[in-house]
Amino acid sequence: MEYSVSTVIFTEIMFNKTSPLQLIEDELLTKRGIRLFVKRDDLIHPQVSGNKWRKLKYNLQAAKEQEYKRLLTFGGAYSNHIAATAAAGKIFGFDTIGVIRGELVKPLNPTLNLAQQQGMKFVFVGRKEYREDKEKIAARLQQNFGRCYVIPEGGSNSLAVKGCVEIVEEVREQVDGIPDYFCVSSGTGGTAAGLVVGLAGLSLVKVFPALKGNFLVDEINSFIWESMGESYDNWQLITDYHFGGYTKWNQELIDFINEFYQKFRLKIDPIYTGKLFYGVWNEIKKGNFKDNSTIVVIHTGGLQGILGFNQRFGNLLNHNVET
Repeated sequence: MEYSVSTVIFTEIMFNKTSPLQLIEDELLTKRGIRLFVKRDDLIHPQVSGNKWRKLKYNLQAAKEQEYKRLLTFGGAYSNHIAATAAAGKIFGFDTIGVIRGELVKPLNPTLNLAQQQGMKFVFVGRKEYREDKEKIAARLQQNFGRCYVIPEGGSNSLAVKGCVEIVEEVREQVDGIPDYFCVSSGTGGTAAGLVVGLAGLSLVKVFPALKGNFLVDEINSFIWESMGESYDNWQLITDYHFGGYTKWNQELIDFINEFYQKFRLKIDPIYTGKLFYGVWNEIKKGNFKDNSTIVVIHTGGLQGILGFNQRFGNLLNHNVET
């Protein structure tokens, strides 16, 4: 289906305009006088949820305005971004091409199978080649596929930051006053940068990386500077909860995710949001949030990955996720 209206109108047609804010009640929070809200961006859309829609929104608008017919992007075999881009492409009338890190493995895992059902074509590249300059890879592929609007791995760029700024705008309308803290998981830094830019120096943003290393400091600062032409110091990287690196996990994390669902009926995944909530809970226990403060935790979606995780590791996550 082709649309000629702006992506802002697309939102009103296809997506929930504002994601809800859910209050979490728990003895630990009551003891410290903390109000904790979850920004339920996972409910924005069944297939283009969470920060993936926020990041894609203005990129899709730019692609339409520049009369592109194809989207080309990058990701791993279980990438939330790949799945969301494929679904968004189908909804908004784009052909989609996914450059997938690693060799083709059949049968396709649930993430790639879902993306293929949405019409995405795949180009599998070895890990060494994948580490090359993505612009060169994209230029080479466009010689075969034709002109493409290129979206970075994870979807993070200046337009993605613009979309994520709107999280702050929504929260300020939903909460009485400005929360003391925003907490978010991070893989490429675009969502975290959007929160910092949206707050413009107000509140503290705690960023919980899903990957090992401090490289996100430079990435987030770069996105902030590109968007605002200035830097902010009201954010910090909390590096104690990546569980060894991207896609790494242990039984303690799995137990936490399952117990969290049983207690709050809130689904979280083992790659991003599970580590985020585990970290937030432990930081509260340690007293690293002020008593009598208000915290907003951003649920960035990514629930499609649970099916693939359970397929690989034997149904360790016991909350059923519909596909």
